[in-house]
Amino acid sequence: MSKKLIIIGLILATAFMLTLVGCTKTTSVLLDNSPAVTGTVSFSKDIVPLLTKNCAISGCHSGSVAPNLSSTLAYNSLKTGNYVSTSSPSTSLVYLWLTGKESATMPMGATNNPSNINALMLAWIKQGANNN
Repeated sequence: MSKKLIIIGLILATAFMLTLVGCTKTTSVLLDNSPAVTGTVSFSKDIVPLLTKNCAISGCHSGSVAPNLSSTLAYNSLKTGNYVSTSSPSTSLVYLWLTGKESATMPMGATNNPSNINALMLAWIKQGANNN
């Protein structure tokens, strides 16, 4: 009887070890399949409407969660909060959030990359992140 218990114990221990090994995750690779933006991006005409529609909503970035992305405060919040890096656009915190490389992909609960917001934001930052 004890031989059977030892064999069952070894089988269970082996199954447990295989389960643990099989459940590890080492890295996530996120691909940005956004179509490139080649034209000039206007903060007021292109970026603000997207932020207002997707980010500056109740319970999100409308004042309760930094940065405040409401239409009148978005530019200053992004620039003074160091969310934008014109020297290294692809490492800008706002871009990393949008692409899911810094946290859960933003905007939360929205379709992935609504209205090509990722490429527009990156193009705007590459073009100097102007308040235009």
